[in-house]
Amino acid sequence: MDQVWVNRAVSAEAAVTGRHLKRLWALPGTQLGVVAWPPSRRDRWFGGWHYWWQAHLLDCLVDAEQRDPQPERRTSINRQVRAHRLRNNGSWVNSYYDDMAWLALALERASRIAGVDRKRALHKLNDQLVTAWVPEDGGGIPWRKQDQFFNAPANGPAGIFLARYGNRLRRAQQMADWIDATLIDPETHLVFDGIKAGSLVRAEYSYCQGVVLGLETELAARTADDRHAPRVHRLVAAVDQRMAPAGVLRGSGGGDGGLFGGVTARYLALVATTLPGDSAADVAARETAREIVLSSAQAAWDNRQSVEGLPLFGPFWDRTAELPTAGGQQAQFVGGAVTGSEIPERDLSVQLSGWMLMEAAYAVTAGEGHERTVHE
Repeated sequence: MDQVWVNRAVSAEAAVTGRHLKRLWALPGTQLGVVAWPPSRRDRWFGGWHYWWQAHLLDCLVDAEQRDPQPERRTSINRQVRAHRLRNNGSWVNSYYDDMAWLALALERASRIAGVDRKRALHKLNDQLVTAWVPEDGGGIPWRKQDQFFNAPANGPAGIFLARYGNRLRRAQQMADWIDATLIDPETHLVFDGIKAGSLVRAEYSYCQGVVLGLETELAARTADDRHAPRVHRLVAAVDQRMAPAGVLRGSGGGDGGLFGGVTARYLALVATTLPGDSAADVAARETAREIVLSSAQAAWDNRQSVEGLPLFGPFWDRTAELPTAGGQQAQFVGGAVTGSEIPERDLSVQLSGWMLMEAAYAVTAGEGHERTVHE
C-alpha cells in the first residue's frame, strides 16, 4: 500500500465533506452535497437538484468506506441515501435512465461494501433499467423516457449494475454487444456518445470510454466468454493514445463535464485491479490503466489549490486550479444537462471527480483484492 495515496484520498474526502455536505432543509438524519462552493443562498437550501452528482457523492463515500471502514461514515452514507429520496420528491426514479443507473450502482456498492441496504430501491431501479431495453427501436436503453437517443452513458452504467445485481449477465452482455456493434469508432476505437434516429452522435467523451471499460471488465471477470477482454485491451490502448496526453486524462470543464474524468479514472482502476488473465495483452491493459490513473492523480494533486490545508481540484488536471468566488455565472440545468460555472472549480462535480481520482489512485496501489467484485 502506498501511504501517499491513502493520505491524499483522506484529504480529498475531508475537503468535499467539509465544504459541501449539509443537512437537507435542516432535517435531522439527512445530508446532501451543496452543488457549489462558495454556495449561494439557493444552493444552501438545495434549490437546484442534480440527481447524478449526488449519486456520485454516494459512490465516493462508499469508496472511502472501503478504504477505511468507519461507523461515522456508514451513518453519513445512510443520511445521503435517505436525503436523495426525499429531495427526489419521495421517489428513487426519475425520467433519465443514466441518472438511475448511477444511483443503482452506488446503492449496490453501499449494500455490498458498507452494509447499507435499500432492497426496495435496488429492486425498483433494476426494473426500470431492465424494462427500458428496446432493441426493436434501435437500442440499447434510451437516455431518458420517451426518447429515441440511445447512448453509452446510459447503457454502460446500467450494464455494469445488471452484471453485479441479480447476476443478469445475459442482459449485460447484450448491452455490451450493442455498444460494440453500434458505437465503436472504427478509426480511433473510442466509443461514440450514442445514436439517435439511426444517426451516430459522434462526440467521444472520456466517461463514455470509462463506462464501457467498466462493463467489459465486469463481464470478462464474471463470464468465461473470451470476447470481453480483447475489447478492454483495445479501448485502454485507445484511451491511452487519444484521451490522455502526456499520460493525464483530458478534462471536460465544469457542470456535468466535471464528473467525466473521475468516472473514467474509476473504471480504469477497475481494469487495473479486476481484469483477469495472464496474457501479455491482459498484463499490458492492467498496467496501462494503472499508469493513466496514477499520472492523472499526480498531476491533479500537483495542480491543486489548498484551502485551509485541504485540496481544491481543477477541472483540467494538467493545469493549475483556480480559486472560485461567490460571484459570476453558476452551473445551470439546460436541456437535460448541467452547464459549468464561470469558474468550474466552484462545481461539486469537479471536486467529486478529484476525490474519485484520489480513491482510484489508492485502489491501484492498495494491493490485491481492493474491489473483488466477482468474489464478494
